[in-house]
Amino acid sequence: MLNNTAHTLDKTLRSQLENAVKKARTVAEQAAKAALNRLGVGEPRPADYLNDEQRNLRTRLRALGRQLGDIRHDDRQQDLDNLITSVAYEHWHRMLFARYLEQNHLLMYDQYTALTLEECNELAQEPDVARDEQERRCTTGWELAGVLASKMLPQIFRVDSPVFELSFAPEHQQALTNLVMGLNTDTFHTSDSLGWVYQFWQSDNKERINKSEVKIGARELPAVTQLFTEPYMVSFLLDNALGAWWANQRLTESDWLNAKNEQELRDKASIPGVPLEYLRFVQEEDAQGNKRWAPAAGTFNEWPKTLSELKTLDPSCGTPYILSF
Repeated sequence: MLNNTAHTLDKTLRSQLENAVKKARTVAEQAAKAALNRLGVGEPRPADYLNDEQRNLRTRLRALGRQLGDIRHDDRQQDLDNLITSVAYEHWHRMLFARYLEQNHLLMYDQYTALTLEECNELAQEPDVARDEQERRCTTGWELAGVLASKMLPQIFRVDSPVFELSFAPEHQQALTNLVMGLNTDTFHTSDSLGWVYQFWQSDNKERINKSEVKIGARELPAVTQLFTEPYMVSFLLDNALGAWWANQRLTESDWLNAKNEQELRDKASIPGVPLEYLRFVQEEDAQGNKRWAPAAGTFNEWPKTLSELKTLDPSCGTPYILSF
């Protein structure tokens, strides 16, 4: 989806992104807790000062919290831990993703028009041009950018979610805005930065869980197991699985017997756009002293003979030690 993404984050940009995301989680969770408390979402009954719209939102947020695993006690008091985490996560990541889209000229207003954040801000000041209720509720460019991002990825950021009807206090919203805008723009043009974002979001929680030595349950599991697989890991896995199979189909017996080194074999096996730079070969010697090259990972002779017969069970190939075809 993102264009101009060729290189990966260097150490400096990765460190900047890590610091920003860690701070963002702290701020976003404080903001979510304060906003939910203002509506009395965890309280047994709605406060008298809430209007009908706020009461309705409170009810929907309580229902969402229960869906996420928050407990409603016998006295109708309801826990907020899971709801706070979800609200914080969705608000921050919608902002961040909107910035990714904007920086890659993909924040689409319609089929043909990509907007900048400045243009979003101008449109937000003109409620008469709003096309639906979600856009009419926007008072800032960031809110409109978030709505546009939701429309582009409705399965990820649901436009009808009560989470996005919840407004953060101005000081919290400004702090999150500063964190997004403070990121170097090169960050938004790398191929791996989105992958790092999730791991950085979980970093402090992972460290806390590991230090606590608590038994890992469903709530703790994502933080300690769902880690970002760096591009070189995925490339190494693919090159020495599918790439090794491909080399075995493509190279001739003469190639295996007469190649001078691994690079010669990689050059012969590769095709434009697929350099197979991580594919490894070993030279074996039989009892008679005859030497022959072979893929280090094996030849996968039990696999089908044509690509059309392969069925990938893990399309993302995101696990660094398991790949199933």
